[in-house]
Amino acid sequence: MARPEKIARVKHFAALPYAEMPAFMARLRAMDGVDARALEFTILTAARTGEVIGARWDEFDLNATVWNVPAERMKARKEHRVPLSPRAAALLRELYSEDGNAHVFVGRRAGKPLYHLAMHRVLRELHPAATTHGFRSSFSDWANETTSYPNHVIEQALAHAVGTGVERAYRRGDLFDKRRKLMESWAKHCSAPAPAAAGAVIPIKRRS
Repeated sequence: MARPEKIARVKHFAALPYAEMPAFMARLRAMDGVDARALEFTILTAARTGEVIGARWDEFDLNATVWNVPAERMKARKEHRVPLSPRAAALLRELYSEDGNAHVFVGRRAGKPLYHLAMHRVLRELHPAATTHGFRSSFSDWANETTSYPNHVIEQALAHAVGTGVERAYRRGDLFDKRRKLMESWAKHCSAPAPAAAGAVIPIKRRS
């Protein structure tokens, strides 16, 4: 049995409290640039940074509003279908596309995807204490604490392995329809009026 000091500690990524998401998203949507749209898309889909950066147009069916992430680009090496909320689908339709570049979020270099730290730079400007990966935790906290969706639906939305190997073998579906409703609810939460827009008074600290 390994000694406690030999067991690797789990690294937790700093996450924005889900109650702050509407105000944060309002500021994010006011920003121009493909890097800002990539971060917004990452949040709306609860996807991993690498999955979004590497996204290619042939993975999307915008008529069916679904994103099919191939197994080779997934952490678990299993294909993952992501239901797109109306806002996520609209965001994609508004993106600039570059001739000869199959990537959805194009980078500054011709034919290349967005730089992997581009979203981090946007986040550093908006909320330096948070992390891009942490928004998956924001989504999980919101879903578990404010909705009635079962945990296995939420975990499936995060592309996590759920249950034992035997349980996964018998659960052959991917709960897609339930996940679509979940992601649409998440998008609505993120689009809710920010406190200032809803009439809240935000105190301004005086400079000393």
